Amino acid sequence: MAGHSKWAKVKHFKGALDAKKGKLFSKLAREIMIAAKQGGGDPEMNPRLRMVLLKCRAANMPKENIERAIARATGAGDAGNYEEITYEIYAPHGVALLVPVSTDNRNRTAAEIRSIVTRNGGSMATTGAVSHLFQRKGQIIVARENAQEDVLMEIALEAGAEDFRADEQGYEIITEPSKFEAVHRALEQRGIKCEVAEVTELPITTVPLQDPEAVAAVNRLIEALEDHDDVKEVYSNAEFLN
Repeated sequence: MAGHSKWAKVKHFKGALDAKKGKLFSKLAREIMIAAKQGGGDPEMNPRLRMVLLKCRAANMPKENIERAIARATGAGDAGNYEEITYEIYAPHGVALLVPVSTDNRNRTAAEIRSIVTRNGGSMATTGAVSHLFQRKGQIIVARENAQEDVLMEIALEAGAEDFRADEQGYEIITEPSKFEAVHRALEQRGIKCEVAEVTELPITTVPLQDPEAVAAVNRLIEALEDHDDVKEVYSNAEFLN
């Protein structure tokens, strides 16, 4: 998503739902098929599939779409052979991007991603140059009206969260990836609605951008990458200050 801000993430995600629902459902179906093909179609026995279904729920993806994708992956159709790759990219103004993709044609996707990056003022980074600027964490975001701070903090920390942060809009819970499910389930069992619940790549340090032209340049590249059919996510360490 465009820029490091948990509430911008919520807004961006909901906006993307309205604007590009068809494309989003197609990408989620591909993620379902990859997860189900690797670990089976039962989400109780397949943690990766459970994670994808969380995204599907947040996107209000129709149940029949989900069931069709699982069926294709587990024998009732052609699920395709997808390879997963993560591209490391420098956006304009020193911003770092991690871009995981799933593709059935590595050479085609590589050429298309490189073309998008070049056209939008970025450059491809060498392996490891960008990835060390991010850390994989579970992230759960809860709006202030959906929980009392002291109750939410107690539930999260008792379930294994490593950090709890509050601001005027709500709360952010950070976990190790291995603890994410336990914390999320503890919240669900208490009926607490989450705006975002995912294992993601969080920047260790951010690049602050305030100049409107700089913000626009970085966003152009991020949005162009997000629009590519093979791109699953765009993780950025940009922090937009305007």
